[in-house]
Amino acid sequence: MDWLTDPNAWVALLTLTSLEIILGIDNIIFISVLVGRLPEKDRKQGRTFGLALAMISRILLLLSITWVMKLNDTLFTILSNDISGRDLILLCGGLFLLAKSTHEIHNTMEDNESSEISVNKAGVTFGNVLLQVAVIDLVFSLDSVITAVGLVDEVQIMVLAIIISVGVMMLSATAIGNFVDEHPTVKMLALSFLILVAVTLVAEGLDFHFPKGYIYFAMAFSFFVEMLNLRVRKISHPTK
Repeated sequence: MDWLTDPNAWVALLTLTSLEIILGIDNIIFISVLVGRLPEKDRKQGRTFGLALAMISRILLLLSITWVMKLNDTLFTILSNDISGRDLILLCGGLFLLAKSTHEIHNTMEDNESSEISVNKAGVTFGNVLLQVAVIDLVFSLDSVITAVGLVDEVQIMVLAIIISVGVMMLSATAIGNFVDEHPTVKMLALSFLILVAVTLVAEGLDFHFPKGYIYFAMAFSFFVEMLNLRVRKISHPTK
């Protein structure tokens, strides 16, 4: 616990926590969209459980960091691309997220009555949603843990940063989820973000690396434009 009296350790904790929160934005969006398919009374609990799963998966990956680092070892080669365990996880997770986001966009494009029928037929349950959240949490956690290992040497600092960041996300998840549910165009934008993230994951799995700053800038700019659109609609239709 010597790091408690080290100013550099506190700077590292603040930096890592901030990065973990930023890296968790796409996770919050995904959880909010999935939880939106549940009955309203179960949504808050679904968000809490989903983020708790994210925290547990990240801590478990940290504690098995030797195994995580071995995921970079080449398993096989396809078209001159070396495929590692990490690449396989990113590829499968990206394809899953791409399929899920496309499916959600299809459901959102339907009218409310048709959407409700399709949800009931699909058998959307609390356990079903949590299972899907757990799958994508593993993918998002992998990048998060690798980032943590690259920045900090102390495992205690990594675990603390993850716990704090997930705590912050839990406090903001309900507000974000409600906002997405109340504004259909924002939900469509969020789903588009997820498709962008999915394509990025697939590209990363095939060793095509995109600077994350470009991705986050595109998302932030699109969100800013959508906020302007919401403001204009509110001014034009003050009673709606």
